Amino acid sequence: MRAYIYRAALHCERCTKLIKSDLDASGQTPANPNDESTYDSDDYPKGPYSDGGGESDCPQHCDTCGQFLENPLTTDGIAYTREQVRRANPMHVSPTIQEWTAFYRAELCECATADLTDASECIHCHYAGR
Repeated sequence: MRAYIYRAALHCERCTKLIKSDLDASGQTPANPNDESTYDSDDYPKGPYSDGGGESDCPQHCDTCGQFLENPLTTDGIAYTREQVRRANPMHVSPTIQEWTAFYRAELCECATADLTDASECIHCHYAGR
């Protein structure tokens, strides 16, 4: 998913369009918005950046609406996400944890031999994706 940076925050495409529209309506559009070197991301959104803004130490979400940006994770990010999944209440797994486990399923599996290309659970470590 593509992400944009504005005021030190990540935003999804839909929210960025709204931000740009508001800035444009108030006369705050840069002289050349296509040349990102002519303005700061504090003044006008920059992007798009592929892969949800890029590799990170945790799953990234739009800072405006909360949409999951589907970014790749670092090794620390995988460990962080595994821990959050482990801590989740098994009786009521939040939609956020469900999104993360569906998207990062193969990375979260702790079994190096697992093939999680289908919807089945890993038979080696019993990671069912919650």
